[in-house]
Amino acid sequence: MTHEPLIDLVRDGMVEGVHHGSLVVLDPDGTTLFAAGDPDAPMYPRSTAKPLQATAMARLGLRLSPAGFAIAAASHSGEPMHLDAATAVLDGRSPDALGNPADFPYDPVERDAWIATGRAPSRLAHNCSGKHAAMLATCDLNGWPAEGYLDPGHPLQRAIATTVEDLTGRPIARTAVDGCGAPLFATTLRGLATAVSKIAAAAPGTPEGLVADGIRAHPELVGGSRRDVTAVMRAVPGLIAKDGFEAVQVAALPDGTAIAFKIADGGDRARYPVLAAALKLCGVDVPPGPDTLPVTGKLLVETQR
Repeated sequence: MTHEPLIDLVRDGMVEGVHHGSLVVLDPDGTTLFAAGDPDAPMYPRSTAKPLQATAMARLGLRLSPAGFAIAAASHSGEPMHLDAATAVLDGRSPDALGNPADFPYDPVERDAWIATGRAPSRLAHNCSGKHAAMLATCDLNGWPAEGYLDPGHPLQRAIATTVEDLTGRPIARTAVDGCGAPLFATTLRGLATAVSKIAAAAPGTPEGLVADGIRAHPELVGGSRRDVTAVMRAVPGLIAKDGFEAVQVAALPDGTAIAFKIADGGDRARYPVLAAALKLCGVDVPPGPDTLPVTGKLLVETQR
């Protein structure tokens, strides 16, 4: 990807650091409202793909509670509410059936408490356990074997790939393996924005609408009580948002206005400030990020509109 400066870090009036990246903001009809860098280059969406994967499973007939769809689309923090939601989707299956690795909770407070009590890493505590639980449930529903459900050739993953291409409007550029072991389908930022636009604007009761409604009803399950992705959804009515490793982010308003971007160096520090600046371009103001994110200023490329 050919990135360009997106946002800077200012200390006492002087620029101390600059974060590069690529970004696209789409109007509900797909018109480009703003773009920077290379939004049409192939990239790995990481966990921002989870709402797309959850939509694919809903299209395959999976019906969960709103909390179930929220945890299926989550990179959760490993708080008790997340473990309970993932356990509910497992519906009696042992967490040992999950194909994701065992891990400590993602949230540092939860992780420290977990370790302090001597608890070992757990598959259920892994931030992707909700998605994997939903994948197992979808296999059961369709009569597919659970064994090998993470293989790209498994019927589940082939169906997910088809939905990813349909939602993004683009062929999958490359298939890799995500950190949780699931297939990772490369697309473009424009494709991601197109997909989340469709999900956010979908009619209630449709597969896309079920996922969007779950995310909106339970933003605390999508991230966690100390996560910015949860805070921004609570601050903006109807917004759906999903963060991903390597500083990828998507967000979409109920009318289908959509944002997708990636910070070039994969550092998370710039992600929330860029999201806030992009939402401001859409006419939406959000609260400042945590004090641990000192990146400030507007999108540097805004004047090029």
